[in-house]
Amino acid sequence: MARIKDIISPFTAWKNVVKEPVTIKEPLIREAAPRYRGFHKNDVDTCIGCGTCESICQNAAIDMVPVEGIETKNGDSGLRPRIDYGRCCWCALCVDVCTTGSLSMSNHFKWVDSDPDVFRFIPGVDKKEWDNEPNGYKKPGPNYELYSKERVHMPELKPEERDKSFIEIVRGYSKEQAMKEADRCVECGICVATCPAHMGIPEYIKAIRNDDLNEGLRILYDTNPLPEICGRICTHKCETVCSVGHQGDPLSIRWLKRYIADQQPAENYKEILETENISKNGKRIAIVGSGPAGLSAAHYLALMGYECTIFEKLPLPGGMMRYGIPEYRLPYDALDKDIDYIKSLGVEIKCNVTVGKDITLDELHQQYDAVFAGTGLHVGRSTRIPGTDHPNVYQAVDLLRDVTMGKEVPATESIVVIGGGNVAMDITRTLARIQNQRYGKVNIITTSLESEEEMPADREEIIEAREEGATIIPGWGPVKIEIENDKIKGLHVVKCVSVFDENRRFNPKFDENQTNFFVGNMVVESIGQGMDLSYLPESVKDNLKLDNRGRIVVNDYFQSSVSWLFVGGDIIQGPDVIHGIANGHKAAIGIDKFLKGTSK
Repeated sequence: MARIKDIISPFTAWKNVVKEPVTIKEPLIREAAPRYRGFHKNDVDTCIGCGTCESICQNAAIDMVPVEGIETKNGDSGLRPRIDYGRCCWCALCVDVCTTGSLSMSNHFKWVDSDPDVFRFIPGVDKKEWDNEPNGYKKPGPNYELYSKERVHMPELKPEERDKSFIEIVRGYSKEQAMKEADRCVECGICVATCPAHMGIPEYIKAIRNDDLNEGLRILYDTNPLPEICGRICTHKCETVCSVGHQGDPLSIRWLKRYIADQQPAENYKEILETENISKNGKRIAIVGSGPAGLSAAHYLALMGYECTIFEKLPLPGGMMRYGIPEYRLPYDALDKDIDYIKSLGVEIKCNVTVGKDITLDELHQQYDAVFAGTGLHVGRSTRIPGTDHPNVYQAVDLLRDVTMGKEVPATESIVVIGGGNVAMDITRTLARIQNQRYGKVNIITTSLESEEEMPADREEIIEAREEGATIIPGWGPVKIEIENDKIKGLHVVKCVSVFDENRRFNPKFDENQTNFFVGNMVVESIGQGMDLSYLPESVKDNLKLDNRGRIVVNDYFQSSVSWLFVGGDIIQGPDVIHGIANGHKAAIGIDKFLKGTSK
């Protein structure tokens, strides 16, 4: 039954009939409220052209346009928003969603002109009288956000749970965690250009949000056939340019990729990816090396109908992913899941076969229609300081390989590691675990030329190494290894004051008055890796074009000057897994063009 108040409430408006109307005299000269939403301003140097303002505008009042003098680069599209005030309704959603805080609105509300075209302009580029207006509308305080500023924490083992074991550290997102993290994505796509494989990152994150993991897997495999691997060890440069990271934590793009792959059973892959019936074209491709580049090339070539055979000199496939990355970062079951799917497409992998010894490259050329070489960087580089010829001086890549192969690895009670990259952190953390298992304590020092801010290792690797008991002392250059009675006593170092010159060329400078001595009876060098191209016969070498660093010159499709030989991976670009994957994909397209006679 209706209440009396409800019945008479419509009639209460009649009380305004007798009120005097309010009229603002001379409205164009009145002062606007301090937070009035007037015409737009944009700090074009802070803006990254992510386009979130364009996406959220329901009136299509914003277009992202190129601007002279603003170049496209990693993390910046080079575009800037242009506002059409014939469409704008001054709702300010564009300001609220702006990931960098560059876009705001002045409280200027007057703009008189007879030319309607002038009411479409690029704030911050087309100079206006309100550019320096302090008042107006800006995104409100920290509790007013259209997306969360904080990333969802990735569960992982605590230091005391992992420092004696090789069990995988990172545990992976739950469904709830993944969907919450995916909800932070504004789908701007800035990350895509930075990814070497140009993965459809916003699309696969959207698939997580929609709980459509089959679609997510299809998007991953469009550009990356190693999602379990990349979801764990990718260098995730995409996250460094993530637009939401400008005013908060960048999105956990790598972990979301892993989430999709982890949820899909291997036996469902062929049905989801529709690869159960691939037509063969009768042509055969030889691939040297089963690292990320070789596996990627084989995957995409197999989808095109080519019969692919990979020749791998080590006992198991995976290259440096298996023999250079510790199992606590990349467990073998995840590695094998990606590789086994590629094998299921008809790719044959012949292990324990050394090209140049068991079979020559010329023989591969005769037996196959084209050859792709992705042999990686397996040779450690030495500092060549006095003492490096001692038998207790090792190369990090050799020790990491021995760990995977189950060999007894030397690990004395005190160790010094030279190097500041991820491989140096990997061998540091591996030997620390072995020390802990054998002696019940960790006594390992890792030193690098670079300062802590310049160290090339991922920040998380440095932090986790310290959590596991290792001592990281950056900013020192090795001088000599002290040896007494044929036993190593430690490493003499001198303070490094700069690593690069003003042109960012490697040219370290030292302060000879600042010295130090790091005690250790074993030294491990980890200052980089080189390539072994001994499998190339003279007939090929004589016709290969090399650059001034001795690297093989390739075209956009990784085809060398020897037309049937394609080369990619770390020996061309990188070193990292995602570059190898991208190289292999592009090389597969190049091989297909070459064999069809359509390459330029």
